Amino acid sequence: MTGSDASPSFRLAYVPGVTPSKWVRIWKERFPLVPLELVSVPSAQAPGLLLEGGADAGFVRLPVGREELSAIPLYTETTVVVIPKDHLLAAAEEVSAEDLAEDIVLHPLDDPFDWERPPGLPASERPETTEDAVALVAAGIGVLVVPQSLARLHHRKDLTYRTMTDAPESRIALSWPEEKTTERVEDFIGIVRGRTVNSSRGRTPTPPQPKQEKRPAAGARRGAGAGKPSSRNPRGGAGDGKGGKHTGGAKGAGAKRGKPRGR
Repeated sequence: MTGSDASPSFRLAYVPGVTPSKWVRIWKERFPLVPLELVSVPSAQAPGLLLEGGADAGFVRLPVGREELSAIPLYTETTVVVIPKDHLLAAAEEVSAEDLAEDIVLHPLDDPFDWERPPGLPASERPETTEDAVALVAAGIGVLVVPQSLARLHHRKDLTYRTMTDAPESRIALSWPEEKTTERVEDFIGIVRGRTVNSSRGRTPTPPQPKQEKRPAAGARRGAGAGKPSSRNPRGGAGDGKGGKHTGGAKGAGAKRGKPRGR
């Protein structure tokens, strides 16, 4: 699909925890005539939104689980455990799954991790969302393992979090429908990958500037007049056959001779 087939604006989806403001700012600087619309979407619904045309591209959590979607991994998030401020683990800098063995660990339905074996004790029910799970942690019902961006997103004054050393990690990627790789999608891929506006793949390169003529060096200008007669000898150098004075030590032919010595 070419750029002419695309919508008059660029629609960018993003899942909770992702902050796309940096890339949005660059887009507005490079393409001020193409509005960018942000679409917030839950992680589980992001792949379907892209395939249904609800957005041209989106920041999603891997894996997307759909072969029709292309994805460029961008970064891996730190995993943390959200706990009350008065929890015993608040005194530690890092925690492990073993440290949570006696705690109820909440697993919301939108849990971004693909756990092989969840740590801690299971809760009687799974919360609907991560936000609901955070509220339960604040109520003292359990703890929650999430990507650090979600812990910051749902921050509360009565809660804190600590890095978890042996938990799964969440990866963020830029994704879009493979069959709908429009010129605008390519433009946004270039922004995310850090291409400059003058990149060979860009659509608005800076026109080439005319070359400036080099001026001759000062020494070259002085050397150009080296063959001209000097003001001190306008007729030429010594001994040039044009009446110039001899500068040698021998006297001319008309010089007076001294008296002969007596014998």
